[in-house]
Amino acid sequence: MDMMQEPEFWVRLALVIFFVILVVAKVPGSLWKTLGDKGEAVRAELDEAVRIRQEATDLLNSIKAQRLETEKKARELIALAEEEAQRLAKEAHEKLEASIKRREELAERKIAQAEARAAADVKAAAADLAAQVAETVLAERLAKAKTDPLVDKAIGQLEGRFN
Repeated sequence: MDMMQEPEFWVRLALVIFFVILVVAKVPGSLWKTLGDKGEAVRAELDEAVRIRQEATDLLNSIKAQRLETEKKARELIALAEEEAQRLAKEAHEKLEASIKRREELAERKIAQAEARAAADVKAAAADLAAQVAETVLAERLAKAKTDPLVDKAIGQLEGRFN
């Protein structure tokens, strides 16, 4: 009975009784069930997280594909806009050149008309001046000589023709 006097004996005995009470109370099964339930809940959450991650990855890939398609369309639109701008600039340049050419031709016609009018005005002025000079010369001759033998001869010829 010396063993009953040792404290280690009592500690061992209390530990064995404690474990027997736990087994009788079905604590280990309940503990394993609780741990299993918790593990299942954690596993379900992990599965849900994996599913959500896969959805997010799919969505990200879809968005990337849409972005690439949108960028491609934007580049195409920019290229079309640049081509259209070049075409419009070329048309505007051609129209400007045609307009300049028409205006040059119009200006040349106006200049030619002005030159012709000026030449006609100069000729008319010269004719008027010549007529005035001739009138003055004739008036001076008439004043100096009352009869001009050439004029008398020309009048005589005319009289013969009318009679």
